[in-house]
Amino acid sequence: MTSVALTIAGSDSGGGAGIQADLKTFQELGTFGTSALTAVTAQNTLGVHAVQPIETDIVIAQIEAVLNDFTVGAAKTGMLFSAEIIEAVAATLNRHERIPLVIDPVMIAKGGASLLQETAIAALKECLIPSAALLTPNIPEAEVLTGMKIVSMKDMENAANQLLRMGAGAVLLKGGHRTDTPYAEDLFMSMAGDYFLMKSKRIDTKDTHGTGCTFAAAITAELAKRVPMREAVVTAKHFIHVAIEDGLSIGNGHGPTNHAAFRNRGNAERKDVELIGKR
Repeated sequence: MTSVALTIAGSDSGGGAGIQADLKTFQELGTFGTSALTAVTAQNTLGVHAVQPIETDIVIAQIEAVLNDFTVGAAKTGMLFSAEIIEAVAATLNRHERIPLVIDPVMIAKGGASLLQETAIAALKECLIPSAALLTPNIPEAEVLTGMKIVSMKDMENAANQLLRMGAGAVLLKGGHRTDTPYAEDLFMSMAGDYFLMKSKRIDTKDTHGTGCTFAAAITAELAKRVPMREAVVTAKHFIHVAIEDGLSIGNGHGPTNHAAFRNRGNAERKDVELIGKR
C-alpha cells in the first residue's frame, strides 16, 4: 500500500525550501506527497522578497480535501505565518483521526527574513505544539520558544526538557548553530524517556537553504511508512547530511540542498552520522 504524507507549509519559488522541498523529499523517500499551502513567497537563494499569506478558509479547505480522501500516514507543518493560520490548522487537524504530526517551527529564513509573526508564537505554543509527535526546532527557534540562551549541550538538554513540558511527544533539537563544537550535534529526547545524540562533521558550504524543511520532511516521510520514530529520525539525519554534502552549487546566495543525493548514493554504508548517548 502506498504511504501518504501531508505537508502544511508555505511555498518557496526558488524550490529549495517549503512545500517544494517537502514534496521532493517525500518523493525521494518513496512516499506520496500531498500539501496544503499557507503562504506564497517570492523567494530565491538571496532571500525572501515578498510574502502573501493564504486566507484561512482556503488553508482549512486544502487540509480537509486531503484528509477526507487520502489515508495520510503522517503530516508536518512548516511556515504557518500567523496566529490565525496556526489556530485554523490546529482546529482542522483535531477534527480528524490523530496522525503523527511533525512540527518544524519555521520562524526565520536563511537570509534573515521573518516567516512567523510575533503574535503567532503564543498560538504555536498553546494550540499546536501539544499535538506534536515531534518538534524539530533549531537553536534560534528553541531560544524563542523557551526564552533561554542556548550555547552548550547542557543548554540544549534543558531547552528540550522545557519544550517537552509544552506537550510535544518528542523533541529533536538541531545543534548546527552552536559554535563550541566542530560537529553538528542534534539532540533527540522524548516523553517516553528516549535520549540520543546524532553527531556528524560540519560541511563547509553556504548551500544550506531549506535544511530544516528537508530534515523534518524526511522524518515525516518515514513516519508515514510506519517506521518507528527513532529509525525515522536517524534515516532523516543521513538524508539531510548527504543532501548538504553533495551540494548542487546553484544560485548566488544560500543555495538549496541536493534532495536526490540520498537515493543517488543507493545502499552505500552510512558512516556519516554517529549515534551516541543512546538509551
